[in-house]
Amino acid sequence: MKDKITYEDFLKVDIRIGTIIEVKDFPKARKPAYQLKIDFGDLGIKKSSAQITELYSKKDLMNAQISAIINFKPRQIANFMSEVLVIGVCNVEGKVVLLKANKNIKNGDQVR
Repeated sequence: MKDKITYEDFLKVDIRIGTIIEVKDFPKARKPAYQLKIDFGDLGIKKSSAQITELYSKKDLMNAQISAIINFKPRQIANFMSEVLVIGVCNVEGKVVLLKANKNIKNGDQVR
């Protein structure tokens, strides 16, 4: 288990709901990944590199609502600037399972 944090620490992490509107293969990534464009409503469209190719096809991801941390500093991955971090859980096989809501949510809404 990691060190305990305060509620104020948690509030620094800006987790939002967005809809994936574009999925491309990312052959220049070191590990298999997709390049995603995600619509966060009033917050705009953001890009992300996501290592989720083992459990998700491009077709599975199109129009899927996901959770992402939007206030990390952008990160250069090969020739691609990743602006947000799509979040998921590593299952027992070490594969990433995306965190998704079980109901449709407005793009840009904050996870609390």
